[in-house]
Amino acid sequence: MSRIRVAVIGAGSISDFHLQSYQHNKRAELYAVCDMNGERAKQKADRFGAVRTYTDYRELLADPNLDAVSVCTWNNTHADISIAALRAGKHVLVEKPLCRTVEEALRVQAAVRETGKTFQIGYVRRYDDNAQLVREFVDRGEFGQIYYAKASYLRRFGNPGGWFADKDKSGGGPLIDLGVHVIDLMWYLMGRPKAENIKGHTYRRLGDRMNLKQHLSLYQAADAGSGPNNVEDMANAVIRFDNGASLMVDVSFSLHAAKDENIVKAYGDKGGFELDPVLSMTKELHDTILNITPQTDTPGLDVPRAFQNEIDHFVDCCLTGKRPISPVEDGVEMMKILCGIYESAESGREVTF
Repeated sequence: MSRIRVAVIGAGSISDFHLQSYQHNKRAELYAVCDMNGERAKQKADRFGAVRTYTDYRELLADPNLDAVSVCTWNNTHADISIAALRAGKHVLVEKPLCRTVEEALRVQAAVRETGKTFQIGYVRRYDDNAQLVREFVDRGEFGQIYYAKASYLRRFGNPGGWFADKDKSGGGPLIDLGVHVIDLMWYLMGRPKAENIKGHTYRRLGDRMNLKQHLSLYQAADAGSGPNNVEDMANAVIRFDNGASLMVDVSFSLHAAKDENIVKAYGDKGGFELDPVLSMTKELHDTILNITPQTDTPGLDVPRAFQNEIDHFVDCCLTGKRPISPVEDGVEMMKILCGIYESAESGREVTF
């Protein structure tokens, strides 16, 4: 097989990155779009050239012409749709987070092992060119043992409302929506050590702040204004790993901060690096310190390019049987970390694994 037929399940905003990336991959045929809203599915299919539309993912998965799917739906559906797709014989790329709970993650992992199909998690930050460049430096020992990392993903008024703010659908707020990106990225670059203990905190003080719409343009989910708003505004945590390294993280939807802030940096005993806001490295050589700016196509994160890399990798894995660089096992570990932060925040105690 030299090409695969793929479908995208869920036609919300994130689906555009999947649809356009499949459209630009010569080894993929964009076969169908599935969404509960039939009109939205048709609009996306027409825009990106898919030949069929569905409103029920079960009918889509029963189509023998289909080889693979991207799951771009609400977080509370990720596990069930992924498992159904695997058991229907389809390869699966599921958007982050893998699911909402460790129990769901273990169910998905069991289905992957049962079926043997390709399963990739959409940890898109791993697929950024600069992240892969840093990974090469890490693997070659240029930074030595990475013992401390810091990741911040702070938005001042970024609660989109709708399903994002409904814990039953999302599993949580900025921690599981934004934090998963930077926590996974740093965990991956630190060598994927096992989490040993976690101390976390969450805060619900500011709400959706839709009153700001009077003077500011705010991003809103398609279903904003419906359902509860019961997720955290802000979360922070310190994660200690079994190799002694630690990761400090803070994330927010809403925060009284002067500006949005993205920071991703790590420190080893032979050097350090920063990925956000721009790529840089630091080395100590010949009794002095060098600040290094690698020459790359983009100094910071290129989101469309990262998604294209992610989709290209998924298609290649489906066709060749290669193991994805973001497999289900990593999703299980990431859910343990995310749920550990929530558990620590709720109990007021450190969580030990």
